[in-house]
Amino acid sequence: MSDPTDNYAVTAEELRQFIERFEQLEAEKKDVTEQQKELMAEAKGRGYDTKVLRKVVALRKRKPDDIAEEEAVLELYKTALGMA
Repeated sequence: MSDPTDNYAVTAEELRQFIERFEQLEAEKKDVTEQQKELMAEAKGRGYDTKVLRKVVALRKRKPDDIAEEEAVLELYKTALGMA
């Protein structure tokens, strides 16, 4: 008959591995965030508008049809408010 603590030991080891992998990813995420911050500081130093750069990055993640629909609605709203 198998010892129930054997299953626990394997589960505990697996759990430890998941936690350590998660912690490693957290550290990597922190490093990437710092690199992004440094990159934007460099772009700003070269005269780029970082707020606009971030918007361009966000737009590149989206589908062209979604962007076009949003822009059409925005133009409609602006026209309705006399802003266009």
